[in-house]
Amino acid sequence: MRRRPPRRPWSWPPNGDDSAPGTLARPLKTIQKAVNLAAPGDVITVRGGTYVLTDNITIATSGTASQPITLSAYQGEHVVVDGEQLPAGHTPVGGSIPRAERGAIHQEASYWHISGLEIVNGPYGIYCDGCNGNVFSHLSTHDNYESGFQLQGASGNNQLLNLASGTGNVVRGARLWNNVDDGFDAWKFASPILIENSVAYGNGFNRWNFPAFAGDGNGFKLGGGTPAPAVGHTVRNSVAFKNAADGFTDNGNTGPIALTRDSAYANAGTGFDVDTSGGTATLTANLSVADGRAAALGSATVAKGNSWDLGGTWNASSVLSTDPAPLTGPRAADGSLPSAPQFLVPRGGANIGALF
Repeated sequence: MRRRPPRRPWSWPPNGDDSAPGTLARPLKTIQKAVNLAAPGDVITVRGGTYVLTDNITIATSGTASQPITLSAYQGEHVVVDGEQLPAGHTPVGGSIPRAERGAIHQEASYWHISGLEIVNGPYGIYCDGCNGNVFSHLSTHDNYESGFQLQGASGNNQLLNLASGTGNVVRGARLWNNVDDGFDAWKFASPILIENSVAYGNGFNRWNFPAFAGDGNGFKLGGGTPAPAVGHTVRNSVAFKNAADGFTDNGNTGPIALTRDSAYANAGTGFDVDTSGGTATLTANLSVADGRAAALGSATVAKGNSWDLGGTWNASSVLSTDPAPLTGPRAADGSLPSAPQFLVPRGGANIGALF
């Protein structure tokens, strides 16, 4: 039996000291110090509190497939990583954020398990470029100045759980809200992503009263770039509601996107925007309720059994409830999203849309 890797626990200042050995009795002070010291097989446990960053947490050292590095909250304590004071979070509209400063947690490393953190007010919440073999679980990322979570570049074989088994990139149980730009952003991402049981809402609005403001405001952005990679992302049993732009958008991705049993509600733009020229998306049993427009489809898009295919007017009276409160409440003990058995469920019993 492999020996349990060493733990490096944390506490919020003044109890911590970066010259300490990083034990429970003598914890380090900053998350970055623990990250810098970490080696394959190490487990970093972060004590509860709010960690206000003046520099982003940069992860550059990789674990291994057999000995990943773990960064997690200590025994279920509430850990908030706050990027409000990061300079890149206040980049003027139209300005460029240096790549190394993009994430409150900025990762260009592989084989990490990151869990149990709430990440707020960053330029991006988590920005992961060229990452492989990582597991992200039980994360909340919201009120960030760009996207809540961005995977970019040649990343692969990452799993986002409650943010599965098998290979590829998996986002499951993610909740992404009130970010300036998009909830989930796959801009320039070149390998397929499976998104399941996830929620994106309230993205793209100027909640901070910035005098100059620009945010894309999509729930799930499934492509982008010049040119945009043609990638077959899959989204199923997920919900996008009350975003400033679209609920789900291909954003220039001509690949075989598959959207199945998803729901869009009260998005200012289009619920399902998959009309890129040459696009080959397939939409099956999806539900649009009270969006600016239900769907925008390309000439090669295959759509079957969706609410707009069934006909009629789909509004608040067409579903059991439009109250998202159950779905936005506390997570279950195992980190999964809470149950919302009536939210956006069709009154007539049609088997369309997401079920929580």
